[in-house]
Amino acid sequence: MSVFPERKEGHVLVIGAAGLDIVGRPVERLDPGTSNPGRLRTSPGGVARNVAENLARLGLETVLLTAIGDDVEGRALLEQTAAAGVNVDACLTVPERATGAYLAVLDERGGLHLGLDDMRIVEAITPEYLEGCEALFKEACVVFVDANLPPTSLRTVVRLARRARAAIAADPTSRSLASRLARHLQHLWLMTPNEAEAEVFCPHELPHGDRERALSAARHLVAQGVEVAIVTMAEFGVGYATPEGSGHIPALQTEIQDPTGAGDALTATVIFALLNDIPVDEAVRLGVSAAALTLRAPGSVHPELSLDLLYDQLL
Repeated sequence: MSVFPERKEGHVLVIGAAGLDIVGRPVERLDPGTSNPGRLRTSPGGVARNVAENLARLGLETVLLTAIGDDVEGRALLEQTAAAGVNVDACLTVPERATGAYLAVLDERGGLHLGLDDMRIVEAITPEYLEGCEALFKEACVVFVDANLPPTSLRTVVRLARRARAAIAADPTSRSLASRLARHLQHLWLMTPNEAEAEVFCPHELPHGDRERALSAARHLVAQGVEVAIVTMAEFGVGYATPEGSGHIPALQTEIQDPTGAGDALTATVIFALLNDIPVDEAVRLGVSAAALTLRAPGSVHPELSLDLLYDQLL
């Protein structure tokens, strides 16, 4: 498969987690074992949901498949996602289950100190549910999936996407979940792990910020069948590889208000750019721009994301 999907008609089908983000940042240095003065915020979140909102804000027709609880949080989550332009008509509402949630404790510089997530409701995204959504796969040009899905459901997503001849993009989501994608690497068009997630698939360690190791990891993923592999390194930028070559894009220097969602913005922007025939290196630069914008935003998605804004920041 070319780095540019052959079939460009249709929507982007996004499958995976949605939940409530609760993020706290202390006003001073964290003092473990006691209460710390800080600022708390809540917003819609979840890897798949964030990717879907970013895609919609960039102007792509986007359909989300996720599961929420039959509760106030879940209904608000879908309402706000739909208001951003995402089609949520096929999302599941699961009685007697709570909507997923992610709790992040930041340090005083805005870096992630500790994260906890409860996405058990994603287990409701079963192979049977996905089979019932096959028409949405047939109408998709790209299918994006995050690794929160149970392994049997991931296999079903890959099978249905391949049957529909849709390109498959995936986010490993976390180091603990990344291995769920190992058996599917040869079918992936795009994959966007961070260093810890990429290490799961590679024969060597990835020390934080080691540019050459990150590039080596991206090349290794390509050798395993991934068409476009992007390894993110936070403040050290990203390393990427395709069958045609590899490169490094430095991070943009920016204030960090909240790191939540920055990687999701990068992933969505690269998908958007490649679907619009933007060369890979420029697509990755735009993804880095989207991540920087999100780092400065108070929520998990920049509310004014646009292609013009991405280019303005690069200039």
